[in-house]
Amino acid sequence: MMLGLLGVLLALGLLIWLAYRGISVLLLGPLMALLATIFAAGTPLMASYTQLFMGSAGNFIIQYFPLFLLGAIFGKLMDDSGAAESISQTIVGKLGSERAILAVVLACAVLTYGGVSLFVVAFAVYPIAAALFRKADIPKRLVPATIALGAFTFTMTALPGTPAIQNAIPMPHFGTTPFAAPLLGIISALVMFGLGQLWLSRQASLAKAAGEGYGDHQEQPISFDKDQRERCAGEGFDVTLIEPEHKPNALPPFALAIAPVVLVIVLNYLFSSHLIPAMDTSYLAEARYGSTSQDAVRGIWAIIGSLTVACLLLIATSWSRLKHLRTTLDDGANASVLPIFNTASLVGFGAVIAALPAFDIIKGFVDDLGGGNPLVSLALSVNVLAGVTGSASGGMSIALQTLGADYLLLANQLGISPDLLHRVTTVATGGLDSLPHNGAVVTLLAICGLTHRQAYKDIFMVAVVFPILALVLLVVLGSVFGAF
Repeated sequence: MMLGLLGVLLALGLLIWLAYRGISVLLLGPLMALLATIFAAGTPLMASYTQLFMGSAGNFIIQYFPLFLLGAIFGKLMDDSGAAESISQTIVGKLGSERAILAVVLACAVLTYGGVSLFVVAFAVYPIAAALFRKADIPKRLVPATIALGAFTFTMTALPGTPAIQNAIPMPHFGTTPFAAPLLGIISALVMFGLGQLWLSRQASLAKAAGEGYGDHQEQPISFDKDQRERCAGEGFDVTLIEPEHKPNALPPFALAIAPVVLVIVLNYLFSSHLIPAMDTSYLAEARYGSTSQDAVRGIWAIIGSLTVACLLLIATSWSRLKHLRTTLDDGANASVLPIFNTASLVGFGAVIAALPAFDIIKGFVDDLGGGNPLVSLALSVNVLAGVTGSASGGMSIALQTLGADYLLLANQLGISPDLLHRVTTVATGGLDSLPHNGAVVTLLAICGLTHRQAYKDIFMVAVVFPILALVLLVVLGSVFGAF
C-alpha cells in the first residue's frame, strides 16, 4: 500500500513539474496515470487506461463540450465585433483615470460575468488599462493584478449565475443550478472584490508616495516567446487562437455591446428557474437518454440555451462589423478544443488515481483534515487539486469525479444543502489554482509584457490569498447558517 501511495505522489509531482515545463497535459494525464498504476501491484495497466481513463475523459467531453464550444464562440464574437472593447472603454471613460484601478476591475468583471473568456478580456482590456495607468501615474506592475482581480476571481467562482465552466461542472454532480446559494456567493464575491480593491489601492498609494510612477515601459505589440507558448499550450490555452484579429473600424454603442452580456445572465436564470422546470422531461428516465433526471441536466441546458441566444443576438446586431464571420466562428470553435481535452485528460488521471488502493489513504487524510465536515473536506480537496494541476476546472473535476458522490451522501445525512456544496466547490477552485505555473497567469503576464518577479506578488494577493479568505468565510457561514 505504501508503495502505491509513493507512486501516486510521484505521479502528481511529475505532473506539476512537467506541466510547468510546457509538456502537454494531453500526454501527461495518461502517462502519469499509468505510472501510478505501475506502483500499485496487481492493477491491470491496459484496463486502467481504456476502461477508467478513457471512460472518464470521454464522459467529461460528452457532458461539457457544448459549454466549452459556445463559451469560446461567444467570447470570440464579443472580441471581433468590438463589443468587449466598447464595454471596457465606456466603463473606463465613465470612471476616469482618478479611479483607474476600479475602472479596470469593473470592466473585466462585467465581461467575464457575462461569459466572455478571461483571455479575450485580458487582450481587450490591457491596452486600455496600460494607457489609463500611465495617465494616472500608477505602476504598470499593478496592471496584471488589477486584470486578475476582475477576470480571475469573484466573477468566475462566486457570483451566482455566471456561465463560467467553474460554475457549471458541479451542477450534474449535485443536481443544482448556476444560481446555487446566491447570497453566500455574493458575500464571497464582495470579500474578494473588497479586499482586492483595498490592496491594489494601497499599493498604488505607496508607490505614489515613493515617487515610483508608471515606469519606463515601451509598449510593444503583444507577442509570446516559444517557452510562453508551450507553457500556455500545456495548460490548454492556444494563444495563437486568441490573439485579437479582424477588429472593426467602429465600435458598437455601449447599450448594444452589453446587451448580449445581460441576456446571458437573464436567460440563464429564466431557463434554470422557470422555463426548463415547467417542461415535461419524463423521457429523460428512458435508457436511450441516459436514465437521468431533469435536475442533472437543467443547469447545463440553461447555459447552453442562454449562450446560444446571446451568440445569435451578437451576430444579428454586429453583422456589418463582423467582416470575417466565418473566421471568427472557426477560431472560436478551434479555441474550445484544446482546453476541454486537457481538462478531460486531468479527469481521466483522477479516475485512475481514485481506483487505486492507495487512494483510500489520501481520502482518509482529507476526511481527517475536514473533521467529518464535508464542506471543509470538499474545500480542501478542490483547492489543493486546483493548485496541483494549475487548473481550476481540472482540480474541481478530479475532486468531484473521485469524491463528489461521497460528499453528497454525507451532506444529505447531515442535512447540508447540495446548493451549499456547489458554491463551496466553485469558490474553492479560486485560490491555489493561480499559483505561478497556472496557464492564465503565464498568459496574462505575457500580454502585459512583465515577468513573475515584477508583478506576481500582487497577483498572488488578489487571486490566491483573498479568494482563500473568502472561501474560509463561506465555509464558516455555510456550516453555521446553511445555504442562503
